[in-house]
Amino acid sequence: MIPDPAARSTRSHPRPAEDADATDVVDTSPVELPAELPAGGENGARVPAPRGAGGDRPSAADTSPTAGGHGPGVGAAGDTGTPDDTSAGTDTPDDHATDPGEPPSGALRALLPVLAGHRRMMARTFLAALLGQASLVALLTVAAWAVGAAVLTATPPSAGVVVTLIVLVLVRGLTTWWEMDLSHDLAYRVLAELRVRVFDGAARGAPARTGRRHSGDLAGTALGDVEALEFFYAHTTARIPAGAVVLAAGGAVLAVVEPWLLPVVLIAAAALLLVPVLERRARAARGARTRRAVARLSAETVDTVDGLPELLAFGGLEERRRGLARRGREVGAAQRAEASLDAGTAVARDLPVILGVVGVVVVAAASAADGRLSGAMVPAALVLALGILGPVAETAESLGRAIGLRGAAARVGEAIRTPAGAPPPTAPVPVPPGPLGVRFRGVRFDYGGPPVLDGVDLDIPAGGTVALVGASGAGKSTCAHLIARFWDPSGGTVELVPRDGEAVDLRDVADPDLRRAVAVVGQDTPLFHGGLTENLRLAAPEADAGRVAEVARRCGVDRIAADLPGGLDGAVGERGGTLSGGQRARIALARALLADPRVLVLDETTAALDTAGEEALADVLAATGTRTTVLIAHRPSTIRRADLVVVLENGRVAEVGTPGELAARDGALRRVLDRVPSGEAAGTAGTPGEWPG
Repeated sequence: MIPDPAARSTRSHPRPAEDADATDVVDTSPVELPAELPAGGENGARVPAPRGAGGDRPSAADTSPTAGGHGPGVGAAGDTGTPDDTSAGTDTPDDHATDPGEPPSGALRALLPVLAGHRRMMARTFLAALLGQASLVALLTVAAWAVGAAVLTATPPSAGVVVTLIVLVLVRGLTTWWEMDLSHDLAYRVLAELRVRVFDGAARGAPARTGRRHSGDLAGTALGDVEALEFFYAHTTARIPAGAVVLAAGGAVLAVVEPWLLPVVLIAAAALLLVPVLERRARAARGARTRRAVARLSAETVDTVDGLPELLAFGGLEERRRGLARRGREVGAAQRAEASLDAGTAVARDLPVILGVVGVVVVAAASAADGRLSGAMVPAALVLALGILGPVAETAESLGRAIGLRGAAARVGEAIRTPAGAPPPTAPVPVPPGPLGVRFRGVRFDYGGPPVLDGVDLDIPAGGTVALVGASGAGKSTCAHLIARFWDPSGGTVELVPRDGEAVDLRDVADPDLRRAVAVVGQDTPLFHGGLTENLRLAAPEADAGRVAEVARRCGVDRIAADLPGGLDGAVGERGGTLSGGQRARIALARALLADPRVLVLDETTAALDTAGEEALADVLAATGTRTTVLIAHRPSTIRRADLVVVLENGRVAEVGTPGELAARDGALRRVLDRVPSGEAAGTAGTPGEWPG
């Protein structure tokens, strides 16, 4: 079997791929998460912040979200496999952890505020449910009275009674339809809003989220877990309070008609409502088990589909299939456990109803014998007493099913409350006009273990091209992500520095302004399923066709389009799967240039290109004028084109100078270049010692 590439550690920040091979030891031990947030919700939790001395502000990591899954198939924080989980072939370290059992009790309550934007529809739904339940009780009671009167007097019901029954039938039918329509309309509106909030949470936490919660698991939350909450919003939020009103009103009427019937009804109602209270732990635990099992299956299915070429190439498909079959059996076992509990609690709910019927009949018979009830009032009081138990029985069933949704609600709530990886500024300041440089001052950062950056001081001049060089794990990609403010440093500052004027701390810049000013293009930048032009316009949707065509021509994307059916509008496939790595790199660079950022960070973007392609794109970048370009590279051919080279070593800046100056020394750059495989340096137009100073 091939190892699952999506397995992640539980550190507070996912480490970039470039930094993952650090020579220092990285702490990958799981972080123990608290069961509840100190404030603001029941099912979120925070992981420890990246540590580092210095800094005058809280880092983004101080508000890091609950990690969610710890690899494929793992759900929300603490959603690990059951102790007897033995799914060979698809195991992750968490699959054999202790079952967390019952999810937080306030998970559903925490999702009630989403109804605040639908107050009028909630009121109409409640009114429809109340009229529907009340009309049914009234219909049965009047019908029982009419039948009793007809039997006793041997005369048919009067026209008024018949009309009343017809009206009640019509009211019951119309209000049932109205309530079903309104309640589901309300539920689907709320679910649509929840899906958007889940996406907003994922976007807010990116990229810090990507290493901790599996994309398949997150998709399962956005679709399956949210969809599971349909019952909660459609069948409980209005019906339960309506049932309470019917019980209170019916009880008041019953107290007037025959007070001795009321205690029997109330005892039966209390016994009914006690059932979901007694089953809550088992119901919540089994519901959460089902949601975790579904999430694991979803995540591993996504992994399998994404990795089909590798599975076929290495003969791992059959074992993967067996692993998915095991996950499917886990889902089935969890669902059967829920169904078994449903059957048991249905019996438990029937018992109070049966005893209530017996009690009501006995009391009604005794009342009739004593003369407290007479004539047609005997069957009417009997049916009224039993009729108001109907909504109570329905409420007990709804409460039980809703409790089973606490696991889904906990996962949805956690996703919604994902804190920002970089909190927005309270008083944003504008980005200075003109060319921008970048300055690091005493920057420290770590991923929950040893520091990756330990007091970095660095000046990147405006309008220049700087190569950031270092061994794998030196922190180059971390610097790129700090420049883009995917995270905040745990110590020190990262600033945008204009040629004239005062520097601006990135933490004081609003996110939309920063995205317009700074762009990062990674080595493996995925494309979206859709047209080539659609992908290019991602960062600049306002760009006209002429601008798109010009940038495409400069980056060689027009040659890619020529081979696609539909040209620039041709589909690129999911994640750009129909294209080569070099073609995707060209498209990613063109997309960034179309946005015209003033600071462009290229994180090994040209690594998939051959020498000729790299030189062509280098010429494109050289013609950009005042743009500041940061090249993260290990190829000598890329490094030598920079105006300035910065070498990172042991979390600090080891050397700064021109390519020629540093290549002539026996220093940090030489040590990095000596590690470059000879094949990667081939054809680079000169050895490092021959580079111009």
